Amino acid sequence: MVSHVVRKCLTIAGLDSGGGAGIIADIKTFAALGVWGMATITSVTAQNTRGVFGIQDIHPDIIKKQIRVVVEDIGVDAAKTGMLHTREIINTVVEEVSNWDFPIVVDPIMVAKSGDPLMRDDARDALIRRLIPLAKVVTPNIPEAEVITGFKIRDLEGMKRAAKSIVENLGCEAVVIKGGHLEHKKTFDVLYHAGEFYVFERERISTRNTHGTGCTYSAAITAELAKGAKIRDAVETAKNFTHLSIMYGYAIGGGHGPVNHMAWLYRESERYSLIRELSLAIEEILSDCGYVDLIPEVGMNIALASNYAIDPQDIVAVPGRIRSGGNRILACGCPEFGVSRHLSSYILTARRYDRSIRAAVNIRYDDAILERLKGMGLKISSYDRSREPEEIKKVEGMTISWGTRVAIEKTGFVPDVIYHKGDYGKEPMIVILGRDINDLINILRMLKNKEKH
Repeated sequence: MVSHVVRKCLTIAGLDSGGGAGIIADIKTFAALGVWGMATITSVTAQNTRGVFGIQDIHPDIIKKQIRVVVEDIGVDAAKTGMLHTREIINTVVEEVSNWDFPIVVDPIMVAKSGDPLMRDDARDALIRRLIPLAKVVTPNIPEAEVITGFKIRDLEGMKRAAKSIVENLGCEAVVIKGGHLEHKKTFDVLYHAGEFYVFERERISTRNTHGTGCTYSAAITAELAKGAKIRDAVETAKNFTHLSIMYGYAIGGGHGPVNHMAWLYRESERYSLIRELSLAIEEILSDCGYVDLIPEVGMNIALASNYAIDPQDIVAVPGRIRSGGNRILACGCPEFGVSRHLSSYILTARRYDRSIRAAVNIRYDDAILERLKGMGLKISSYDRSREPEEIKKVEGMTISWGTRVAIEKTGFVPDVIYHKGDYGKEPMIVILGRDINDLINILRMLKNKEKH
């Protein structure tokens, strides 16, 4: 029997009693990314979403022993540091980790999300001069990078300059500067490694639930390095992991709510059940020729999104769509992820306004069908494709996102039904949105039965 290789990560950081950051965030991130997590606690904080109300440092001898006994018995494939409150704690960590040969990710935490200090001013020099030079990757945000480099960072070029300065002047292997503090509709992170810059760009998420983002990011890099990933690939995975965690963060507490470290794992675990749910719905449609009259000329599709969807690869649909041939209904393939750009655009755009929307189906446009949908009490809106702005038309795949936004903003809420009357070369269409696949099937059943009568 071949045993499974278990990759092991050590976090050396503080304990956040609110569970959103520090050791607890790191361990959850390690678990979600499939590595074994171990901990060396440097400080215990009395902390919640509003702030830090007390810090008790762990004695340096206990910190040193926590590291040593774990490495000697279990082994460490990669480690990270987080909150290191005092110069004495930093010196202790440096002295102990210098005895071992594993990559270290340094998250130079200086203040909490609330703005409360987590590192004494006299400890910063030890962090910069002693710990950062040992790091494989350092992950400062912009204020931290300004402290480390001594100059202001106001834009992307400033981030690049700072990243290069830290590597060349302090001797670490790579630096990721996180750009969340820049005021821009997108977020930019800059990696500098082996003389090359890499920029990771994402849409900014408007949320207060960002407690623990830095810890989560650095822990994800650590986990990927432990699994053997190259630095650039580890950072890209960590960026995606953290982005998803922020998108599905928890609105708990009265301050900055925590990110959702398990969203990555939950998203993956749903894939089988999504295919099964959609397959059952398709079987019903294929087994009843009464659905024929609802199928447009271009074909029907039906799609279902993960609760944690961020792009079309999280949405399952029918490749090639569902089509009619006489009185027969045929599916052109088995359900797959990422195969319906159109319905994915409807779902993902609607979810920006209402996270509960997960399903969509397109059906033939007909005034009589619209009247039946209204008669069911469904909320209906529309958009006019002929009024699509030229700058939207020029970008492939943007029409439906634009139209969905128009239909939603016209009503002030996400409607159950969105339709358009077509344009040159474009068939008119009705799209029904739902919170799960059963919502859609129940509506289609009612429409089919009315078609029969």
